[in-house]
Amino acid sequence: MTASDDDLKASGADGADGADATGQHSFLLPLDDGDIHVCEDGPRDAPALLLIHGSASSSRSWNPMVPLLSPSHRVIRVDLLGHGRSAKPADRSYALPDQARRAGLVLDRLGVEHAVAVGHSSGGTVATALAEERPDLVTALALVNTGPGLDAFVPSETAAIDPSRWPPADEQLRAFASTGVSRAGYRIPDELLDDVRAMTRHTFTATMTATRSYLEQRRLPDRLEVLGKPLLVVFGQDDRRWRSSSASDYRAVPGAQVVLLPGLGHSPLLEDPPRTAAPLLAFTALHAVQGA
Repeated sequence: MTASDDDLKASGADGADGADATGQHSFLLPLDDGDIHVCEDGPRDAPALLLIHGSASSSRSWNPMVPLLSPSHRVIRVDLLGHGRSAKPADRSYALPDQARRAGLVLDRLGVEHAVAVGHSSGGTVATALAEERPDLVTALALVNTGPGLDAFVPSETAAIDPSRWPPADEQLRAFASTGVSRAGYRIPDELLDDVRAMTRHTFTATMTATRSYLEQRRLPDRLEVLGKPLLVVFGQDDRRWRSSSASDYRAVPGAQVVLLPGLGHSPLLEDPPRTAAPLLAFTALHAVQGA
């Protein structure tokens, strides 16, 4: 079912949350579990790209990439439940299949029949879950700095956020954010730190636990191998959260493309958007569906 203009207006798609001068549409889409914040950019009849953010982040993490992708794609971003401007209920499931189900419902409401699902960090696990839940909807997957399994995680006690002390202090947030990039001089945008502060203790711990649980059940290459979907893996080679050498584990997926980006860390979409966009655009040129 496609969301009508009245639906979008009722959800806050007019006025400040409507189309801006660049053609972006930002609105709240009501689902049974709670309102989901959605951003759309680019031509409506172009191939659809669904961009999924990582844990303790939001759709704003993709902002630097959107101008590079939207001229040739219908770029759709969501704030997963518990994140960004979406609802943060304490009585709903944050398990990855449920997060994926909501993302699929958003695409259904927007009339999207086929999309390339792109996930950054734990957003890649949601993209994988979406392909498992809705193989009819996902034509291909691109994972950006998504660890293949928990064995690839690089723990950092000094940068960890203690959920028992919520909201986190600025010093904690900066230490946590520092592991998301490779360059000591790079400053994570303040609005992304605000996204962490805007979470509740429950949504922060529940979403982190959900990702761990999903990876404990089965590693991503094992899940992706049986799906038979085209796969692109992009990894900043200097990632300080996931071992970049683990990207080679995805080569177990037939036909998988693995691209390492030297000099970039866990968030290449922030550190160097053009270098991150280049392999993604080449990949979608082959696997995106026109007018989806």
